[in-house]
Amino acid sequence: MGAWAQQQVEVEGYFLQDSAKLGERVGYVLKAKYGKGQNIVFPDSTFDFSPFVLLEKKTFISASSEGNTLDSAIYYISNFSLEPVVDFSIPVFEVFKYDSLKYKPLESSLALKLTIEEIPDELIFKDNNVYQAIDTSFNYPLMIGLILALILIGSILFFFFGKQISKRWDIWMEKRKYKRFVQKWKKAEASFTSEPSMEHADELLGLWKTYMEHLKSRPFREWTTMEIADFLENKEIIKDLREIEMIIYAGKSGKDLPQACQNLWSICSQSYQQKITTTDERQ
Repeated sequence: MGAWAQQQVEVEGYFLQDSAKLGERVGYVLKAKYGKGQNIVFPDSTFDFSPFVLLEKKTFISASSEGNTLDSAIYYISNFSLEPVVDFSIPVFEVFKYDSLKYKPLESSLALKLTIEEIPDELIFKDNNVYQAIDTSFNYPLMIGLILALILIGSILFFFFGKQISKRWDIWMEKRKYKRFVQKWKKAEASFTSEPSMEHADELLGLWKTYMEHLKSRPFREWTTMEIADFLENKEIIKDLREIEMIIYAGKSGKDLPQACQNLWSICSQSYQQKITTTDERQ
């Protein structure tokens, strides 16, 4: 199990068990101890938990003592790595006005538990006197001929229509991703506007930045608000982002959250339309 890291913010992370089967639900405890005035954020579903898959996050009420605060959470994850032992840790983030620091605990190990049924000393064969039909020989030359014919036809179609098919496929996939984003955004926006908490604000902003990264192929999640505004050539977005960031970083609710959400949504929608239009016009 992990131990307290010797840092300004003390973090500890460890598994609730030493080993697990492939895909088994495992609990990982993450704790952070910090001083007054420090803004500590725990990772959410947008964090990359590889090689694990996040199933559920459970948080607990903060505990304060002698000017220090202790936050804790349990991440329920599944292991899909075939490595005999996986070393793993989850960081916490200290958020400032325009930047953040990452504090990472010592790695905790989880062993892969392999289960193989015991083989009996003597094999027992089951008697079966029922007639078993034997398949007739398969016509392999015919099968090979059909496969070659299909490959030839497919090659001819791809030669003449490959670019158009590829373009239509890209647009179709982009529309599917946009539809999924719309569903997630409406749900996150409704939760955020009805209860503008730090968790809902972080979820909404992370969803927006992740989708904009996909549309623009730029590291929106790593950029500051000023860098995002400069790239989009849109100074008005600074106000919209800070309306939401005030809740995350300062715990204060903005003045016009619905309008800020609508403005961010409009930027995603316009960027999506621009991407599929560019794809459709591609030669």
